[in-house]
Amino acid sequence: MKQWIAALAAVAIAGAAWAQAQNYPNRPVRVVVAAQTGGPDTVARVVAAQLQQQLGQPFVVENQGGANGIVGATTVAKSTPDGYTLLVYSSGFVINPYVHKSLPYDTEKDFTPITNLVTNGGLLFAVNANLPVKNLKEFIEYAKKNQLAYSTPGIGNTWHLATEVFDNLTGIKMTHIPYKGGGPATAAAAAGEVQVVLASPPPLMPHYKSGRVRALAFSGEKRHPSFPEVPTMAEAGVPAYHHDGGWFGMFAPAGTPQDIVEKVAAEVRKAMQDPGVLDRVDKIGAFPAASTPAEFRKFIQSELKNYGEQAKLAHIVPE
Repeated sequence: MKQWIAALAAVAIAGAAWAQAQNYPNRPVRVVVAAQTGGPDTVARVVAAQLQQQLGQPFVVENQGGANGIVGATTVAKSTPDGYTLLVYSSGFVINPYVHKSLPYDTEKDFTPITNLVTNGGLLFAVNANLPVKNLKEFIEYAKKNQLAYSTPGIGNTWHLATEVFDNLTGIKMTHIPYKGGGPATAAAAAGEVQVVLASPPPLMPHYKSGRVRALAFSGEKRHPSFPEVPTMAEAGVPAYHHDGGWFGMFAPAGTPQDIVEKVAAEVRKAMQDPGVLDRVDKIGAFPAASTPAEFRKFIQSELKNYGEQAKLAHIVPE
């Protein structure tokens, strides 16, 4: 009898969850971007606008950048797990555990991975256009004789880690100047506040097109299709250096009904097939991913291991 009642209860719960997913969303969805202006924000707004069109409810983007995205992530981790608060975060999500001794959330337990929105393929090594170097070899020679500074969106993000690894590999030592987001960090290099930035393509694109920064190399395995004239690190003379450039993904609070998680992921996949979305993603130099929740969860686990190894290589000590 008890087993029969338990079985009925399980069926009822499953039915309720299915009905909830079918009616989702029936009110505005809050999309918290763990960044200010720049890469994740740009992609989040493109995807949110398309999801709103597909699902008939507003997907309202809200920027909460502070502390390398920890502020925004904390907001989402503590939100009601009903699908109406989502998080868009860069690969800084998997780096923070190796930079901070303690976080106000558990990276693996307090979030449900939904989908990887886009990947960046690699990072562009760019310098202010007034720096007297024309290629990476000249830059390394110059950097060994002069004190230079580089910008990042904060402490412990992909750009920071990648630049520290580059410094250690090439035997130079640049000063790290953190900014509040990828937009301000690339703008700083364009304005000459710093001399160098190792950045993902989306926020760097307008400064490169305007000629205010010069791209010396790309950290991916092959040249970026939006920057075919920029050599890879191997082509530029540093074959031992490779960095995939990070990604921008979407998460929900832990405990969000799986049917809703699957529905959001499916709608993002649909959005990433829209010609207008594809065109905008291509123009900012990113590559659509739109993985399934299962694929993204597995990816996050591998990235945690990968970035842990890179943090050791960069001699980054948690603070």
